[in-house]
Amino acid sequence: MRTLRGGHQSRVGSLAWNSHILTTGGMDGLIFNNDVRIRSHIVEEYKGHEQEVCGLKWSSSGQQLASGGNDNLLHIWDRTMASEQNARQNQWLHRLDDHRAAVKALAWCPFQGNLLASGGGGSDRCIKFWNTHTGSCLNSVDTGSQVCALLWSKTERELLSSHGFDQNQLTLWKYPSMVRMAELIGHTSRVLFMAM
Repeated sequence: MRTLRGGHQSRVGSLAWNSHILTTGGMDGLIFNNDVRIRSHIVEEYKGHEQEVCGLKWSSSGQQLASGGNDNLLHIWDRTMASEQNARQNQWLHRLDDHRAAVKALAWCPFQGNLLASGGGGSDRCIKFWNTHTGSCLNSVDTGSQVCALLWSKTERELLSSHGFDQNQLTLWKYPSMVRMAELIGHTSRVLFMAM
């Protein structure tokens, strides 16, 4: 067991693994890449959020990191650029401000490496699809409720979304048409996390 100290000045609300790198996002708006193999564990620092980081997700290639914040911002960070800059603090590849609420739900597409799905909170209610090479929004779907988590199917071209207010449902979507295939209800409060 290991305790990582230093870096964040307040609570850490988001975590994401990328091989031996544990990425942490804090209430202070900072993101740190921590190499858990070494004593001086902070190897990169990302500054871009003005409020708490509430979502982190690495792409399957391990080269791009998506971060969402309570400031309604979505950032795409590129590790290749970080190592080329040869500095601990790095600039984002894309700063995307299309959401109108916190961005907690993030999911990289398993069959298209540069496709990211993001979900906005209660004032936004949208699932947005991004080309992370260009930073362009490919599609936006109003779900009718807070988007808490997103999960791509590994075998089908489908996306599962979990929701909060007001129905607390799970919705299965066909991609790319975004036709609702199924809706599961029964939770009495927000469905914050999912795993498959």
